[in-house]
Amino acid sequence: MKLSINIDHIATLRNARGGAVPDPVEAAAIAERAGADGIVCHLREDRRHIRDNDLQRLCKSITTKLDLEMAATKEIVAIAQRIKPELATFVPERRQELTTEGGLDVIKHRKPLKDAVARLHDKGIEVSLFVDPENDQVEATKEICADMIEIHTGEYADATTAAQRKKQFNRIASIAKFAHGLGLGVNAGHGLDYENFAPIREIKEIQEVSIGHAIIVRAVSVGLEQAVREMVSLTKVLGAR
Repeated sequence: MKLSINIDHIATLRNARGGAVPDPVEAAAIAERAGADGIVCHLREDRRHIRDNDLQRLCKSITTKLDLEMAATKEIVAIAQRIKPELATFVPERRQELTTEGGLDVIKHRKPLKDAVARLHDKGIEVSLFVDPENDQVEATKEICADMIEIHTGEYADATTAAQRKKQFNRIASIAKFAHGLGLGVNAGHGLDYENFAPIREIKEIQEVSIGHAIIVRAVSVGLEQAVREMVSLTKVLGAR
């Protein structure tokens, strides 16, 4: 299973004080050096963390792959067309939220999403949709010609009892198998950490996970490179798949 590191919160910390440090581009280099398979960043419409200049610099410096999380707006799609990340992941976006709160409603927004997917495909960019573990949303993702899904694992991560967590895990495992059967690539992310990740690692259809906040929190104690290495080691316990 591959691991991509979300560096948004490095930029959040920088922006809280102003100035140039900590630098998300430097953080991306450290994560790659520690074994990350890719870097994730979210260019939000309000630019609350990653900014345009960060994105430009990241495109020049990343040696693994860049997954650009984004809303399917004309402005952000045009930016993605210009910079050409290896992967673009469409996510829902609300200005009031602290972080992404759930999956895209692909069914409701089918036409604009289909148009955005086509525009990115024209530039050779693979497209993923961040969706809740629901069959109809995955079917809609396939219908609009996206390449893969990223399963929203937030409800699993937020479960407060063993029964709730098992229920959410089963939903994730089931939808991963369903999506794989449709020919979609399968990634997962949101709320995963050093403790709750182990069961997710057992789902063979999930090719890659995206983790950010938990690693940045751990980095406060042990440093970013060590925090990434610890998470990389968890993804490799069962060997490469």
